Amino acid sequence: MNESLTGFAEEPRLIAEPGRAARVAVLAEPVLAELGYRLVRVRVSGSAGCTVQIMAERPDGAMSIEDCEAASRALSPVLDVSDPIDGAYRLEISSPGIDRPLVRRSDFERYVGHLAQVEMLAPIEGRKRFRGELLGTEGDFARLCCNDKSGENQEVLLRIDDMSEARLLLTDALISESLRRSKHGDKAGEREVGTKAGRDEASHTTTNQPGAGGNRRRNHTTETDHGDGKRQ
Repeated sequence: MNESLTGFAEEPRLIAEPGRAARVAVLAEPVLAELGYRLVRVRVSGSAGCTVQIMAERPDGAMSIEDCEAASRALSPVLDVSDPIDGAYRLEISSPGIDRPLVRRSDFERYVGHLAQVEMLAPIEGRKRFRGELLGTEGDFARLCCNDKSGENQEVLLRIDDMSEARLLLTDALISESLRRSKHGDKAGEREVGTKAGRDEASHTTTNQPGAGGNRRRNHTTETDHGDGKRQ
């Protein structure tokens, strides 16, 4: 990997997941970095037949169908050997999408001027949820312009690693900027807009099941079914 890609992959996530998802993240992050991608988020949902969603991105913030397939091929054997999830699960690889999670300092800087919603781990002056315009960063803090209790605009500083979740809010301005970026980027960027009001990623799903020989249907991820935590 060249030096610029190494720096891209090595920027730490300041908002990370707990529990089972954290175990998957530790395994997934170096594998993705070797491919020139970086981890955005891991989410484990459900119990029996649960889904392990791994969200990743290229340096331009996109993730094409081919990228998802490459990541899935590289991650599946690693997860099979380490078995971080008890029981059967389905691996799902996707791009961040337009209304993406914000997990690194650079995310808060890249989307200055757009609306975001932030959930804090602990209340700040009795408030855990903040919604407002991103104004960039100041040290370890994100700057947001939010409405206070009187309805007036007020700038707040929120420590990024004290956030439980942060994500962009879908607006016409955000969709327009994503379209503009795709016109100046590669063809995969055009597909990132998707068909569900611009919310989703590149339209492709591959599901492998025992004896089924693979079943393709339109969705927005690359998926691989696992049985008892092992590839079948």
